[in-house]
Amino acid sequence: MAGAIPDLIAQERTGTGKGAARQARRADMVPGIVFGGEKDPLPINLPFNMLIKKLREGRFKSTLFNLKVEGQEDVRVICRDVQRHVVKDLPIHVDFMRLKRTTKINLFINVKVEGEEEAPGLRKGGVLTLVRPEVELIVTAGDIPENITIDVSGMEIGDNLTISSVKLPEGAKPKIDRDFVIAQLSAPAGLISAEDEADDEDEGEAEAVEAEATEE
Repeated sequence: MAGAIPDLIAQERTGTGKGAARQARRADMVPGIVFGGEKDPLPINLPFNMLIKKLREGRFKSTLFNLKVEGQEDVRVICRDVQRHVVKDLPIHVDFMRLKRTTKINLFINVKVEGEEEAPGLRKGGVLTLVRPEVELIVTAGDIPENITIDVSGMEIGDNLTISSVKLPEGAKPKIDRDFVIAQLSAPAGLISAEDEADDEDEGEAEAVEAEATEE
């Protein structure tokens, strides 16, 4: 089931048009609009500092928010556009779309690792690398998983774990249409260095033998 959906606090904006938008910006607010669903578009204002913080956290357009506006019912929304100042590159308007429970959306879902204590490769000193701590999935707005779980208990050194081996929540599927790697188990750095040195020694011996044969 879904994890905690972050809240997005906004105010209902009185008035529309350029005048109301300029007034909002003078008050350190960013004007926006909420559309979609079976309701009329709702003009809103977002606190500038809060919005900047959210944008800097990344993936603003692929994050599902619980929009809270005083006097209105909470609603799940996703950003559809952020308009920016052509010179300052600061947000000047934001568009949000209301989501029904059956709406399909793209979201980044956290990856949870299980089975590390049993993994043979880790017992031998291998190093597990989580190539994708998050995976972009197409999910239903009303049934968003908190995470997806990967089981590494059977991994040996040199093994890769791909998305095809992961049991995804019902109704979810990867956004990327190929079998990409999520985690890999590699040899420890010391062992890799030793193997490289051994390879270099073997190459050196082979070159020496070849040189002797040439001289004869």
